[in-house]
Amino acid sequence: MMRTFYNGYRFSRRAEEQIYNPTLALYFLEEFQRECRYPDRMLDTNLAMDRGKMHYISRLPEGRQLIFDALTETESVTIFELADRFGVEDILHARKDTGFVASLLYYFDILTLGGVTSFGELVLTISNLVIRKLYAEQIQEMLLPEGREGDLARRVAETLYQRGDLQPLCDFVEQKYFEVFNNRDYAWSNELTVKTAFLTLLFNDTLYIMESEVEIERGHADLTMIVRPDKRQYRILDILIEFKFVSLKEAGLDGKTLETMDRAALQALPVVQSKQREAETGLARYRAKLQAKFGDLPRLHSFSVVAIGFEQLVFSQEESRA
Repeated sequence: MMRTFYNGYRFSRRAEEQIYNPTLALYFLEEFQRECRYPDRMLDTNLAMDRGKMHYISRLPEGRQLIFDALTETESVTIFELADRFGVEDILHARKDTGFVASLLYYFDILTLGGVTSFGELVLTISNLVIRKLYAEQIQEMLLPEGREGDLARRVAETLYQRGDLQPLCDFVEQKYFEVFNNRDYAWSNELTVKTAFLTLLFNDTLYIMESEVEIERGHADLTMIVRPDKRQYRILDILIEFKFVSLKEAGLDGKTLETMDRAALQALPVVQSKQREAETGLARYRAKLQAKFGDLPRLHSFSVVAIGFEQLVFSQEESRA
């Protein structure tokens, strides 16, 4: 649990080993000593100020896109060197380019060194699940600024956790997130965009160990939500989701035509069926690897989700056989 949530920091390009955040590690151990159980909240309230730092970054000119890029892993966040001047004058008047903003995230411990490219650039990555949660929360806040929409997002996520019903969540993404993505404020449009939308709505480290693109014996699953070992007494489900994206051009449709088609017609499109078969093949492979890693998962529900542009979602699901 500690390795999954707290490990992953590097502060030297010559380092090989990753290190733990000591504040978080001591918080976990003190809670375990006092209660003889893992803490419910994996983020110590002493680090709650990191949310304020993230909010500040999101308002900088390059901050919004950089936060998206870091969470979606569409491309590495790379800079040639870290900025080292952050006085009041620099904060107020210096050019806020990607290097400046990425350096702030690094010094705020919200990004860490992930390696060096073949061109000598520093690669900055999200260190662990606790920090990944901050990114997911910030993106949801940017996309859903209204409080009542956040409440609805929690309810549709709970419908999936508790009953394995993905339809309300898909409806929410279509009605709320796709409207934002269609504004073309975002440079990327593929399954990673859709995955990010679901990740920001589903992220819950109180109940789950969850990752996007988690490596499972050299395979990568888009989104896995495995119930924490100390929460398995509750009737919540393990979740595995694989995402695929079909552009309107690939589908041979325009947005207006797409709006008139029901889900059965969308499901019958050859390109959608092809993508679903790809996703289901991947899901079968990931299910076996997850069970090899975590043991029997009788409550594992797996889903393939195909996005047709930023207009419609088509999904299928399969329950694990106990």
